[in-house]
Amino acid sequence: MAALVTGAGHRIGRAMALHLAKHGFDIAVHYSGSRDSALDTVDEIRSMGRRAEAIQANFLNEHETQGLISKAATEVGPLTVLVNNASIFEEDTLESATKESWDRHFESNLRAPFVLIQGFSSQVPKADTDGEPLAQGLVVNMIDQRVHKLTPQFMTYTLAKAALWTLTRTSAQALAPHVRVNAIGPGPTLIGARQSEENFSRQRSATILRRGADTEDITAALDYLLRARAVTGQLICPDGGQHLAWETPDVMNVE
Repeated sequence: MAALVTGAGHRIGRAMALHLAKHGFDIAVHYSGSRDSALDTVDEIRSMGRRAEAIQANFLNEHETQGLISKAATEVGPLTVLVNNASIFEEDTLESATKESWDRHFESNLRAPFVLIQGFSSQVPKADTDGEPLAQGLVVNMIDQRVHKLTPQFMTYTLAKAALWTLTRTSAQALAPHVRVNAIGPGPTLIGARQSEENFSRQRSATILRRGADTEDITAALDYLLRARAVTGQLICPDGGQHLAWETPDVMNVE
């Protein structure tokens, strides 16, 4: 079994790559600029006795995106799992967004997953049609709980992730019964570069469960999607219920 995890050099991508390796997968570790981190991930996977290779591709470069699936399959074997994790996440608003911010978010968060799904699905074995079909491929798109709780912050990022959620459902329809396509929408899991510890703690405690997620919550969702043979076109949000938050400033603390 072999998987490609994009953005697997660090953070959630690394956790998912290591988790898949522990469960018997050889891993193509994609990175864009974090070569040293990707090589660290590769070394740890190899220490488990699994095959692993680091493969560079800049998702703002269409040529590099187009070649990633074939490179990954050459290095670790035919792929049966694709995790579209790599993402650009930059702040803009309706007023401040530019064509550059639009293109950066849509290329990395929508166009690249679309291209990779195309290539991945073409090399997945067809489902066995003796009796009920059993899909041989799984795509997991990393989205964001905010597609269920829209806000005007991070405008072009949010639009791109909402489009990726649409792609998840439409590609699940298009690729059935041979490939299942699902999504994970994390909430506050790891502190972001623009956050302080205090800000991150407040974000986690503001969810309805008064806690955020850990990487183990993300990999547990991945585990479920690996095993759930009848599940496709779904989004799981390990987010402490962040997407359900109902308390708003105009009604909180009003007597």
